[in-house]
Amino acid sequence: MCGRITQYRYPIEYLEALGQMTIDGVDPTPIGRYNVPPQSRVQLLHRDQDGLRMDGVRWGYAPFWAQGKRPPAINARVETAATSKFFRDIWKTGRAIVPADGWFEWKKDEAKPKLKQPYLIKLASGEPCFFAAIGQFQRGGVAEPRDEDGFVIITASSGAGMLDIHDRRPLVLSPECAAHWLDPELSPEEAEELALEHGLGVDEFTWYPVPAAVGNVRNEGAHLIERISDPVL
Repeated sequence: MCGRITQYRYPIEYLEALGQMTIDGVDPTPIGRYNVPPQSRVQLLHRDQDGLRMDGVRWGYAPFWAQGKRPPAINARVETAATSKFFRDIWKTGRAIVPADGWFEWKKDEAKPKLKQPYLIKLASGEPCFFAAIGQFQRGGVAEPRDEDGFVIITASSGAGMLDIHDRRPLVLSPECAAHWLDPELSPEEAEELALEHGLGVDEFTWYPVPAAVGNVRNEGAHLIERISDPVL
């Protein structure tokens, strides 16, 4: 799964990595978030009639008929998202990208489930990650966010080599595939094929243990992504 991410670079750095030099209205200051939890507003890339946009959108989504019945979903499985009753509408109309620097997973001791060690996972190249996402969000420069707006990050199987941390991970796309994912001309069927066949493999990533303080969503700062030398697991 994916339940905590980092998003700390300047917005322009994500856009340049995506092959988009600039878009209107982008904040010139660093995002500066090292411990981003679900239900907070996250910078999200998507296209509408005015072109590419980067907006703060709540991480969490439920269709109108499910709201209030259970907590909003934060992830959607790539194997079923395109056809699931819960997600199929936003699969067709709400493809987006979460530009990020990495994500956290907690390794657990099987004998002592309360004993956990957080790890930061990121691209070995040091480049930004582009998480495939789907959601419902404002359209057009004058539209106001709605209470029901939100998004989920699409997850895939971690694959051999990363299973010792968690069996699911965000679906991370190359810059070329991320730009294609955002193309409004891409059909839902083509998007499903892209998601199922073109996520980056495990060998593209690196991971290392980080301070336990990241487990508290109130904690923030660059020290949360520093490698520690004495992990408990």
